[in-house]
Amino acid sequence: MRNLSIGSRVALIAVLTSFLTVVVLSATAYNELIRDFENVLTQRQLLDAESVANRVDQDLQVRIQALGAFAATLTDGNNRLPQDRIEALLGRQPALSDYFRAGLLVFDENSVAIAENIYVPNRIGTAYADRQHFREAYKTREPVISRPIIGRTTGLPLLSFLYPIESDDGDLLGFAGGIINLAESGIIPKQEDVSSDALFKVIDTNHFVQVDTLSGTNPMPDLPPPGENLIIDAALSGQTSGVVSDYSGKKWIYATQHLERVGWMFLRAVPYQQATQPARASFDKFLAASAVALLALAAIAWLLARATTRPLEKMSLRIRQMATEGFAANRLSLNGPPEVRNVARAFNKLMKEREALDIMKDDFISTVSHELRTPLTSINGSLKLLRSGAAGKLPDKADSMVDVAFRNSEQLQRLISDLLDFNKAMAGQMPIGLETVDPAKAIRDACDGNGAMAKHYRVRLKVGNCAKKFVSADPSRLRQILDNFISNAIKFSPVDGSVRIWSESTTDGMVRITVSDEGPGVPDSFLPRLFQRFSQAESGSTRAKAGTGLGLAITRELAALMDGEVGYDYHNGAHFWVDLSAIDTKIPQTGGDHEKP
Repeated sequence: MRNLSIGSRVALIAVLTSFLTVVVLSATAYNELIRDFENVLTQRQLLDAESVANRVDQDLQVRIQALGAFAATLTDGNNRLPQDRIEALLGRQPALSDYFRAGLLVFDENSVAIAENIYVPNRIGTAYADRQHFREAYKTREPVISRPIIGRTTGLPLLSFLYPIESDDGDLLGFAGGIINLAESGIIPKQEDVSSDALFKVIDTNHFVQVDTLSGTNPMPDLPPPGENLIIDAALSGQTSGVVSDYSGKKWIYATQHLERVGWMFLRAVPYQQATQPARASFDKFLAASAVALLALAAIAWLLARATTRPLEKMSLRIRQMATEGFAANRLSLNGPPEVRNVARAFNKLMKEREALDIMKDDFISTVSHELRTPLTSINGSLKLLRSGAAGKLPDKADSMVDVAFRNSEQLQRLISDLLDFNKAMAGQMPIGLETVDPAKAIRDACDGNGAMAKHYRVRLKVGNCAKKFVSADPSRLRQILDNFISNAIKFSPVDGSVRIWSESTTDGMVRITVSDEGPGVPDSFLPRLFQRFSQAESGSTRAKAGTGLGLAITRELAALMDGEVGYDYHNGAHFWVDLSAIDTKIPQTGGDHEKP
């Protein structure tokens, strides 16, 4: 984050905020989609269960009404018809027999079977008054459908229908009865009648019998014990719909519908995946649309952020130009938002004040340098005369003190000369006389001039291969640049190290003269201030105190006055270089590396 621009940060914040918003909305939308699809699927199961229950109820109602029509024919208004006529009527009921394939019966007022259309041993003459549905029919005098029962004589799972036979005066004359075998009647939908992935159960809630699995071999199958089938347990809990997991971890959406007439509960369940699959498909489309919208938003946010921060970037560019070109750079324009204008106005004011201070400082340094130069020249001359014995032979102690004073005066004179040269170069008043110069000769002369210093520091000077081209330069100023580079290289080279100087042609029509040493190079933290005046990387060392801090700054200004450029890089040692314009005239190449003592 620290390396990102303000525009990038604003765009990143906008994108992250949008992304988090999309994530939150997506999670919310997904949950709502799941909930909606779950509700829809639950309602569909409720409707399907209700539809099955209604269909069964309608089937039962049709059968009981048909039985009622038959019961009305079994009386003459006052009494029940004679036995022979009842048996004759039973034989003429093909439609009713189709409804009640397990048998049609007629019972007297005491619930004793007196006639049947299908012979079953021991059924005629059997009393059924103890049966619950007979007791209910006696009590209500209404049509009754029994709960699933086991036939007393057949041993089959039956459903018994009773319709009262009454006289015109309302006297109970008996019952017309119909029986269906639940295992064969087709009145109960089977599992195979529903979709393969759905679950369907019919449960007798009074007797806890699983009606849909009735068969001749298992006439009254009990429900699974509590805890064995979690779906049936959930259905019997009183919740008409919901979500339940089985022991395998699979989730189901179930719904129930109760048919009070026979006490049956119709249970339908489908895998929960049927709700999540369409929800996930819809959610994937939503995510795709969100991703496209997020990309568009990111692009818009980036463009807006760039438009917002562009004035600041222009200001920073102008500030960098000011740092490299000095206070001659143009002032910042007072355009843009109020905040940008305020910053530009404050910076322009600061630049104006610093420019005034810089001019004042330069004037002060120039004045002081000129004022110090004259008396220092006299002092330096007097010390030279004393050292030469013009005033007579000095005592050894005095002679040593004069030597120290002379060396310090020489250093002070160099500092003043550097200050004056730098001010002249900055003001464009440094006299420059461009000539055709041989780089190889200039390098050899510089090595000869710095040989004594190299010997003092126990450093070897080596002249490498030089380019075959002349350069356009002021010989004395080029010598000043090389002296600065070579003296710095000598001071910062290890003992018994070497300093190598060579020249080469570059691809942009320049000749580069390079001075390299075997020292540790310039610290990375100091590189931005390398060619600024009064800057020294080793400010706390003895070598740093021996310099003025103006040498590299002067070389930069001198190179600029000769339409050249100076620079630094490090690879297997420090390399300081100056680029000067090449002249087409070629010269013989010098030999390989040779050492200067």
